[in-house]
Amino acid sequence: MPTVLRCLLIPLLLCLSLQVHASTTDAQTAWRLLDYIAVDYAEAVADGEVVDPAEFQEMVEFSASARERIQSLDASVEQPGLLEQADRLQAAIAAHESPELVARLSRGLASDLIAAYPVPLAPKDPPDMAVAAALYQQQCASCHGDTGGGDGPASVGLDPPAIDFTDRGRARERSVFALYQVIEQGLEGTSMVSYAHLPADERWALSFYIGQFAYPEPQAAAGEKLWNTDLALRAAIPDLAALTQVTPAALAQEVGEETAQAITAYLRRHPEAVEAPVAAEGQLAFARSRLAESVAAYAAGDHAKARDLALSAYLDGFEPVEPLLAARDRALMARIEAAMGELRSRIGSSASVEALQEQVQVVDALFAEAEHALEPEMGNNASAFVGAFTILLREGLEALLILIAMVAFLRKANRTEVMSYVHAGWVSALVAGGVTWFVATYVVSISGAGRELTEGFAALFAAVVLLFVGIWMHGKSQTGAWQRYINDKLSHALSRRSAWFLFVLSFVVVYREVFETVLFYIALWSQGNGMAIFAGGGLGAVVLAVIAVAMLRFSQRLPIGQFFSISSILIAVVAVVLAGKGIAALQEAGWVSVSTLSIPRVALLGIYPTLQSVLAQLATLAVLVAGFWFNRRAAASSAA
Repeated sequence: MPTVLRCLLIPLLLCLSLQVHASTTDAQTAWRLLDYIAVDYAEAVADGEVVDPAEFQEMVEFSASARERIQSLDASVEQPGLLEQADRLQAAIAAHESPELVARLSRGLASDLIAAYPVPLAPKDPPDMAVAAALYQQQCASCHGDTGGGDGPASVGLDPPAIDFTDRGRARERSVFALYQVIEQGLEGTSMVSYAHLPADERWALSFYIGQFAYPEPQAAAGEKLWNTDLALRAAIPDLAALTQVTPAALAQEVGEETAQAITAYLRRHPEAVEAPVAAEGQLAFARSRLAESVAAYAAGDHAKARDLALSAYLDGFEPVEPLLAARDRALMARIEAAMGELRSRIGSSASVEALQEQVQVVDALFAEAEHALEPEMGNNASAFVGAFTILLREGLEALLILIAMVAFLRKANRTEVMSYVHAGWVSALVAGGVTWFVATYVVSISGAGRELTEGFAALFAAVVLLFVGIWMHGKSQTGAWQRYINDKLSHALSRRSAWFLFVLSFVVVYREVFETVLFYIALWSQGNGMAIFAGGGLGAVVLAVIAVAMLRFSQRLPIGQFFSISSILIAVVAVVLAGKGIAALQEAGWVSVSTLSIPRVALLGIYPTLQSVLAQLATLAVLVAGFWFNRRAAASSAA
């Protein structure tokens, strides 16, 4: 880059950087002023009269200053609307409007301001509260006191006095984000200086620490129990950004004052809890709550609501703990699934309220068994190893059968030029599985419905494809059929459409199994025992590789007709299995109704005790039988 151009660009970039920084600072300062108006206006005006002239004058000045700073921000499509809101706020203050109205106008403007001119709303990671305690003693205790009461030795003679962080009335209106802004910027006209020289993570840690003083430790213990057992609370505060922005007063409007105080006391002491997975105890408590609501709705005559609540009990309550329970006690998991399916079946068949209550009691007793099985002490290296091994082996075998059949067929047909499409399909599925793991671990949780729908539709797609592939391969196993196929097709390469079809089939059958395996492994990993999980998964992969090599060698030794005959039967069996599994998954997602049957559940064969899944398997079997019969008849006609 020429020296002259560099000399021109550097000052320009520096100016742009300073302009962006100034705009961000103005937005943050305006937000802080608006937050103070929302909190302190009640001390200046009551019943339409000014009760503290000095405080009222400060509110007037703060509102004017906030408007000026909004005016100075970079032009945007939102800026005119923000200025209109600022004008309404100033008019409300001048007219001595109620504190409730002024607080609503002020907080509404502050919220829209941050949306239009974004600033960091939360720390990247939960703060270290041990560091926060040390920082408070070093930086804040001299004025605010060891316990936050504003009575530190350096507070004597301060005007205005140091803030009392234990003041519940004031604290309930302050968010952690508001405290962070004051720590970062300081307060003009007071002894509170800016602590912008501290790293951002330390400023956030101080904000959380200061925010806990008004909510004592006994409330935190109650809050921990609520947080671990009430999923509705987690929905109200889903992440760190929500935690830093919510005020105790706003939270109280959603969940009640006592609960809001307890949750605030706990989460401001333990912000890491927001990102921690829900304990099994909490998931099953939520499921129980939903079942109780379902019975109540059913008794009131609202069967649709009862069905939705029963489905929520499964998808939102039990489904998240299902992978871990399957690894520890698969038989118990199957019993719970069957019992909850029976419950939904009774709702669908308009059974009596007593029958519904009886089934809920059955489910509740099974939940008690599950809670015992899911206790941390029940998990050890041995159970983690066995779980990781069996999960990978069970899920992998189904996909392996189909892949081996595809690879063996291409070798028999001398179509190795499209083998790369098959390999690309299963490799892509493994990569997609890695992406699924990353997303489910670090981005968003995969809902129970999302999991069941993915498994269900993938299974049905594979079943339909394998249905026709099985019939086709059976046809080629008939005397002379394969030789005629070779004579007709050997001189022509498979079309690009056929090659891509092999890619899609390979991807779908493998990703379906990888998807379920990933969710199982995430559940196992959350319990620790990482080395045991690696060892179990590694052994499972080795066993699958040995099986794959053995199957390929065996297929090479088979005569072509016998190979197609055996392959067609195996693929037909897999198609029937997947048909049952696909319908069962859609039933668990609530997409297909449930009518239970008195037959055993054999998950390995895709047999589930519901009318719909059995009918799907019988229909698949009927098509296969008809196809095989047609193949034999066609072969007999050709021979004649």
